[in-house]
Amino acid sequence: MTGDQKPEAPDLRAIRAAFKRIRPYAHQTPVLTCTSLNAMVGAELFFKCENLQKVGAFKFRGAANAVFSLPETKAAKGVATHSSGNHAQALALAARLRGIPAHIVMPENSPKVKVAAVRGYGARIVFCPPTQKDREQTLERVVAETGATFIHPYNNLRIIAGQGTCALELIEEIPGLDIVMAPVGGGGLLSGTALCCHYVNPEIQVIAGEPKGADDAFRSIRDGRIYPSENPITIADGLRTCLGSLTFPIIRRYVEKIVTVEEESIVAAMRHIWERMKILVEPSAAVPFAAVLEGTLQVRDKRIGIILSGGNLDLDTLPWLRR
Repeated sequence: MTGDQKPEAPDLRAIRAAFKRIRPYAHQTPVLTCTSLNAMVGAELFFKCENLQKVGAFKFRGAANAVFSLPETKAAKGVATHSSGNHAQALALAARLRGIPAHIVMPENSPKVKVAAVRGYGARIVFCPPTQKDREQTLERVVAETGATFIHPYNNLRIIAGQGTCALELIEEIPGLDIVMAPVGGGGLLSGTALCCHYVNPEIQVIAGEPKGADDAFRSIRDGRIYPSENPITIADGLRTCLGSLTFPIIRRYVEKIVTVEEESIVAAMRHIWERMKILVEPSAAVPFAAVLEGTLQVRDKRIGIILSGGNLDLDTLPWLRR
């Protein structure tokens, strides 16, 4: 369900239009540095703090762009999606800001804190069994009943353009970056980042981080076909989805490489960010820095932008409390 969109990737004009469209609603998040983390890896690191974005994640950028791009006649019938994570909250808030209905299909086992957040933004929640098939079938029924527009969490051109505004802010604020890094799950953030860097400064290398226990994107790019995410095992719950038909070709063309990392490295990276930078990030956000920590990338003396994708997590289940 991708609507009547054409498959061409968003151009720089589309990303700049998205930036202008969402500017009244989204935060222009800060870029932070940390001397001790720089010394740890021998590079200059610039952290783009999307953990401080509305709803606590970059997802609000794409959701706001998609919602505010809709013509009045379509918007009046509302928007719909299936999600148990940050996209659900982002779409619910964007819809509330535009004053239109949002219908969110959520698995019955969704964390209560996320259900409460979505409900708090005024969305209607429709629960379903926790399988991909049930999510999709329930969503189809909701769309048929309401006429709402389906906004896919990542396989949507307006979502991709909206996520690209994060890199646009980063590379315009911090000149001379050698590398820009982002995590990869479904690929909305990574594809938007890769497109933006290619348009503004093609000399920038875009590198993604992915958990080894959920390495479908790495294998998909390596083998030239999309692998489904089957039984992913990682604490980075935001990265358990597979690439989409729109994000895959963009990533394949414009991303330098995908680096997979161990779970222990994700926990270490997350803890370093908490302790040294005094900010809260979720495991998914720590994955790119984990790739730097593992030492497989040549980063010494480089200027590296790292997108901290979000900060939504249950404080009762912190990974270092499980040990």
